[in-house]
Amino acid sequence: MYPGVIAASTPDKVAYVMAASGETVTYAELDRRSNQLAHLFRRRGLRRGDVVAVFMENNARYFEVTWAAQRSGLYYTAISSRLTAAEVAYILDDCGAGALVTSKSKAEVAAEAVAAVSGVQTRLMCDGVVDGFEPYEATRDAEPTGPIPDESEGMDMLYSSGTTGRPKGVKVPMRDVVPIGTPSGVYMLGVGLYGLTAESVYLSPAPLYHAAPLRFTMSWMRAGATVVVMESFDPVEFLRLVERYGVTHTQVVPTMFVRMLKLDESVRRSFDVSSLTAVVHAAAPCPIPVKEQMIEWWGPVIYEYYAGTEGNGLTAIDTPEWLAHKGSVGRAIVGTVHIVGEDGGILPAGQPGTVYFAGGGEFEYHNDPEKTAASRTEQGWSTLGDVGYLDEEGYLYLTDRRAYMIISGGVNIYPQEAENLLVTHPKVLDAAVLGVPNEEMGEEVKAVVQPVDLREAGPALERELIEFCRASLASYKCPRSVDFEAELPRHPTGKLYKRLLRDRYWADNGGPSTEHA
Repeated sequence: MYPGVIAASTPDKVAYVMAASGETVTYAELDRRSNQLAHLFRRRGLRRGDVVAVFMENNARYFEVTWAAQRSGLYYTAISSRLTAAEVAYILDDCGAGALVTSKSKAEVAAEAVAAVSGVQTRLMCDGVVDGFEPYEATRDAEPTGPIPDESEGMDMLYSSGTTGRPKGVKVPMRDVVPIGTPSGVYMLGVGLYGLTAESVYLSPAPLYHAAPLRFTMSWMRAGATVVVMESFDPVEFLRLVERYGVTHTQVVPTMFVRMLKLDESVRRSFDVSSLTAVVHAAAPCPIPVKEQMIEWWGPVIYEYYAGTEGNGLTAIDTPEWLAHKGSVGRAIVGTVHIVGEDGGILPAGQPGTVYFAGGGEFEYHNDPEKTAASRTEQGWSTLGDVGYLDEEGYLYLTDRRAYMIISGGVNIYPQEAENLLVTHPKVLDAAVLGVPNEEMGEEVKAVVQPVDLREAGPALERELIEFCRASLASYKCPRSVDFEAELPRHPTGKLYKRLLRDRYWADNGGPSTEHA
C-alpha cells in the first residue's frame, strides 16, 4: 500500500511517466529516491509533524518529495507554482516549513521568497541550482537507499487557492502514529467507487500542488498503478494520451470538458477513448448540457463528487444516478449533509441554504482559529461555504458559493445559473458572472466572457449573449452587460479567481457588501 511494497514485488513497473518529456520513473526508483530524501530530512532534524514545502511545476521529482514526507510522518505543503515571491514567503512562514524543495525554473521566485523568511533551513533545487540552495539530485544521492527506521504515515497540509482572500492551510492534527502502508481514505474511495487496481492507468491533467490531483495520483500509486502526468492541460494532447497509454482513470474539471467539446467533431472522434472506465470530475460546477454531451461521447463512465481540501465530508454520484437526478452532486458517503438557513435551523427538501457536513473528517485552518470557528455550527457541523439544497431522496444540488451571491435591489442572485448557461453558447469558451456597482440597485449582474474567437467580441455578440440568457432565465438573473476578455483568471484546477474580476469593478466603490464578500 505504498511504493516500498510495490517495489519489492514489481520493481521495474512504471510508477509514473511525464507526458511531455516521456521521462519514466519505476517503483524501484521512486522507492529508493524517496528513502534517500527521507534520510536527508531526518538528518536535517525534521521529525514527525514537521513540515516540508514543495514549490515546483509538474515534474518528475515531485513525487519523490511527497512520498519521502509521506513515509516520514511529515506534513507536506505543496505550493502553487503560479504564486509570487511574497505569496510563497507567506505560506512558507505560515506553515512553518523546515525544508523547501523547488526547481531551477522557479529559482527567481524561490530565492526571493526564502530571503524573506527565517525558518527554512534546508533548501534544495532540482534541475540546476542558484546561490542559497543545494543541488537536489546530488544531495539526495549521498543518502542511504533503505527505509528510515521510524517510518510512519505523514499527510498533506495544503493551502486554499485564495479565490476569495488570502490562502489558509488546511491541517488535520496528527494525534497518533499511523503505521506506514495504512490505506488512505482516497485510496479506499478509488477501490470502492472507481474500480482502482494495480492494472489501472491514471491520467492527471492538473497541477500536482492542488489537493485532488496530488491525493488521487498518490493513492493510485498505493495500488501499484501507473500514473501519466501532464505538465499542463491541452484538450487534444489529453485525448492523445488516453489513446496512447490506454488510460482507465482520470480526474478533470468542467472547463476541461468544455474545451474538449469545443474541438471540431472530426478531431474529437479521431481518438480512441474506449479504455476509460472512470472519469471523475469535481472542484467546480458542471453545466447540465456539458455533462450530457460528455456522457453521450464517452458513455456511462462519468463520476462526480463534492468535497474540499478540508476533507470534512463527501458526496458522490455515478452516471446512472446523475441521469435520474440531473444537476446533483450526489448523496453523502462521508458525513451527513444538512442544509442550514440564516436562523441556524435545518431547512426542508427543496429549500436552498448553506451546506454543512456532520460527522465527517476533522480539520482546522492553520493559524486561523477565527476562520475555523466561523466554519462550524454550535453542533460542530462544518461548511465549505457553498449554498445548495437536498431533494426528497437526499441528493445534493449546489446553487453557488455564498461569497459569490449578488444582492440587487434586495434580491439574492446566484450567478452560477447564468455562467452554466453562457458556456453552452457556441461562441463562448469561458464565462464569469458577477455583481458590479449600481447606484440604484446596489449591484447589477454583469458577465465577463472569453469568446472562442476574440475578433467577434463587441456590441453584437453582447446583445446576442444577453438575449440567449433571457430566453432561458428570469430577466433579473441575466447579465445587463457583457465585457470580453482574451482569457479569464481561472486556476488550472478549474476554480475561477472571481475576486480578481470583482476587484476591477469595485476598486473605486469600496467593494461589495461585506455580508457576502
